[in-house]
Amino acid sequence: MVAKLIMTWDIVPERERDYFEFVIRDFLPGVEKLGLELTDAWATVYGEQPQIQVGAISDSREEVLRILQSEGWDQLLEKLLQYVVNYNQKIVSQHKGFQF
Repeated sequence: MVAKLIMTWDIVPERERDYFEFVIRDFLPGVEKLGLELTDAWATVYGEQPQIQVGAISDSREEVLRILQSEGWDQLLEKLLQYVVNYNQKIVSQHKGFQF
């Protein structure tokens, strides 16, 4: 069954420009290079939800877990955490439509 990694976070104030450069240039391509297929990205403009939500899929929960335990993932996440706070992630079964 296809598994989906859902990641959420808030951008550190005053780091927005550096954040966007990193995400576009390094993070998103790096996630795909590790074997996850990006499916969606959302920005919250109103309300008390995380500012950013990104979804990526893989063939199985085991494959997502393998990627999350890799050195490549650790390096990407370490860099991302320089620009964001309140990072959270979870693995769910992929369904049609928006998923929290």
